Amino acid sequence: MQYIYAALILHKSGKEITEEGITKILEAAGIEVDASRVKQVVAALADIDIDEALSQAVMAAPVAAAGAPAGGGATAAAAEETKEEEKEEEISEEDVGLGNLFG
Repeated sequence: MQYIYAALILHKSGKEITEEGITKILEAAGIEVDASRVKQVVAALADIDIDEALSQAVMAAPVAAAGAPAGGGATAAAAEETKEEEKEEEISEEDVGLGNLFG
C-alpha cells in the first residue's frame, strides 16, 4: 500500500507519477524499495484518472459502510488489503508474460 500512497502524494502535489518520484518518497520514509513493484504501480496508474477513481471510492464508501456488520471494520480493511495484494500479483504475472504460458 505504501507504493500507492506515494503515488497519491505525487498526484496530490500536482507532480507526475514516476518511478523516480515514488522511489524518492519511499526512501525518504525509510522503506526498502522494490523497483519492480514501483514499475508495476506506475504502469497500472498510467491509464487511470485518479481523481475520478477517488471520487468513485468516496461515493462507494458510505454504501459499503452501511452494509458492513457492526465491529467488522478491521475485517473489511483486511479483506481490502488482501484484494490489493491479489491485484498486484495479477499485474506482475501479466507484466512478465506468465499469464500466457499456460493457455
